Amino acid sequence: MILIMGVKAIGRILIIEFSEHNSSAFEEIMGVLKKHPGFEYLRLKDESVVSLPGLEIYPDRRKIYRGRREINLTTKEYEILAFLVANKGRVLTYDQIYQKVWGEESFGSENNTVGCQVRNLREKLYEAEPDAPFSIRCVREVGYCFEVNLEEKDAT
Repeated sequence: MILIMGVKAIGRILIIEFSEHNSSAFEEIMGVLKKHPGFEYLRLKDESVVSLPGLEIYPDRRKIYRGRREINLTTKEYEILAFLVANKGRVLTYDQIYQKVWGEESFGSENNTVGCQVRNLREKLYEAEPDAPFSIRCVREVGYCFEVNLEEKDAT
């Protein structure tokens, strides 16, 4: 948790970060500061972010960014991407993806349904920058895998 305090007359800002283990120190400092009416404070919650090379995912806001550009995804596209990223490097079957995203048993056409959504997702992700440092790899007749493509530097 981050605490931001300021005194308007002087214009000073103090930023203090406390871990969950320092709750007694936080309460003690707040007790002292509350005695001074000139202090204002604002608590900011930590926002979770999944950061990968070339891609940032903000699960709390359901937002995706490539660099500084927001990628607008449908609900299904977002859920597929989040599921693939959570299982990075692992091949997920069409059936697994369908059951997770649609929340129901597959009925035989999940390959086409998932494939169509992944195709749209890829177009949106690679639209601005085709050479992404990640990929959604198709494993023919099985499913998809999210991979981070880290180029190995030559040791010369």
